[in-house]
Amino acid sequence: MKKILVGLDSSERASDVLQVACDVAAAHGAKLTLFRAVFLPSGYPPRVLSVLPDALPGILEHEARVALTELMERVPAAHRGGVKVATGTAWQQLCMTALSDGVDLVVIGSHGYHGVDKVLGTTAARVVNHAPCSVLIVRSKALFHDEPKPG
Repeated sequence: MKKILVGLDSSERASDVLQVACDVAAAHGAKLTLFRAVFLPSGYPPRVLSVLPDALPGILEHEARVALTELMERVPAAHRGGVKVATGTAWQQLCMTALSDGVDLVVIGSHGYHGVDKVLGTTAARVVNHAPCSVLIVRSKALFHDEPKPG
């Protein structure tokens, strides 16, 4: 295993995902590419934007790239493989990037399976079903703080 694609969003749980990815990279001598997809929902009313609508994708991509570059500083130098940002649906962009970059593993977080996700499916579930490589789903410890303990 030499190439690992790490899907990170802006949630607090991303830190757990990054730590697990660093651990896997260290164990296998792999390089990590940190990835984030930015999504532009259709039907955005132009009056709510303080910038020209055509400029919004570039602004979102720039902010995502800055955030990923900051996160990359937490990755040991030997395992830094770069950052990538794409505009589109997260699961599709992760899968397309995994395929085009020939990655060996995608590491992403699980954000639960509640509400509308039961009908539509989570990003994690879609990546598992469509990725061209193995997928490691990181369950955050924070998910279990409010849940009843078994027994």
